Amino acid sequence: MLSLNNLQNVIYNPTIPYVGTISEQLKPGSLIVIRGHIPNDVDRFQVDLQHGNSLKPRADVAFHFNPRFKRSNCIVCNTLTNEKWGWEEITYDMPFRKEKSFEIVIMVLKNKFQVAVNGKHTLLYAHRICPEKIDTLGIYGKVNIHSVGFSFSEDLQSLEMPTLRLTQVNRGNVQKSGLSQLSLPYEARLNSAMGPGRTVVIKGEVNTNAKSFNVDLVAGKSRDIALHLNPRLNTKAFVRNSFLQHAWGAEERSITGFPFSPGMYFEMIIYCDVREFKVAVNGVHSLEYKHRFKELSSIDTLAVDGDIHLLDIRSW
Repeated sequence: MLSLNNLQNVIYNPTIPYVGTISEQLKPGSLIVIRGHIPNDVDRFQVDLQHGNSLKPRADVAFHFNPRFKRSNCIVCNTLTNEKWGWEEITYDMPFRKEKSFEIVIMVLKNKFQVAVNGKHTLLYAHRICPEKIDTLGIYGKVNIHSVGFSFSEDLQSLEMPTLRLTQVNRGNVQKSGLSQLSLPYEARLNSAMGPGRTVVIKGEVNTNAKSFNVDLVAGKSRDIALHLNPRLNTKAFVRNSFLQHAWGAEERSITGFPFSPGMYFEMIIYCDVREFKVAVNGVHSLEYKHRFKELSSIDTLAVDGDIHLLDIRSW
């Protein structure tokens, strides 16, 4: 699971410019977590994932992440190959603020980088250079860095034990894009019934043109839906509800920030507490939902459908 606490090879308070070797290969699922502070006189800084550290000729940069504070606040991303820059990809939704602390999480995915700042999804950047070639991290410009840490994951599907993959009760798995994908609509029996302390993890990727999707915890016998989670990307609403005795209840919608974005990889964790469900997305707490369906031990089924690629489901 996306854990920002168990980081390896942490470097504290590096001097900037910092250029350091990355000790292991960045495979899909690897994270780079950079924590720091933006000084008041900042004009720009950059984080470069490089192939080598040579200056003449300049090393290739697979991923150039460059927040700029002059004129228009924006983040410019690019790739440098054979000392030539490619086309710039510019993000104007600027998460950095002068004199404020920040946490950048760069996740390496199979076909792209995914960046979150301060727990909020910020941008996607498709690979132009194979990420396996990256062996050096460079941080340059006016920025104070408190720590740089890595989490090297073999595989997006791997999770710490004890975890059990659910057995799908509908159609079999579909092979697509090299990652085994679970077919939708998906329905599976939980390996043991819901109750305080139980956890369900859903891993997936939001479709690029997604409108909405839903994750339901269901009491199999009555078909009551104890928890209906329904992120709607077209309206940025994260709707929660219950379907009890053949009727929907009152929707809950309040949320501090909508955690999903088209094209992004996500890990949604549903944790069952005594009084409520707690939901986190990519390691960041998103919401609580008070139990309306009280017979927790009758909740024995998980159902998922909508505009996502479903990659993995676990529960324990």
